[in-house]
Amino acid sequence: MSENKEEEERRRERLRQEELKRNPTGNMNDSFHRAGSGSLVDLVTGLGWKGTGILILVIIAGFIVASFFFG
Repeated sequence: MSENKEEEERRRERLRQEELKRNPTGNMNDSFHRAGSGSLVDLVTGLGWKGTGILILVIIAGFIVASFFFG
């Protein structure tokens, strides 16, 4: 199953690179906006499902703490 996941990630990255090669000017606007903040897709792909779950829990906890102090 780990090999299958790696194949999917490689295929997804290959398709992304092919799209960038086929349409460089169409992606230029996205690149300008993404350069400052990064891409959510890249973040989630890098973290995996466990890291994404922890990130969601931290965001929820942050909202709860913020609403407690400022609400």
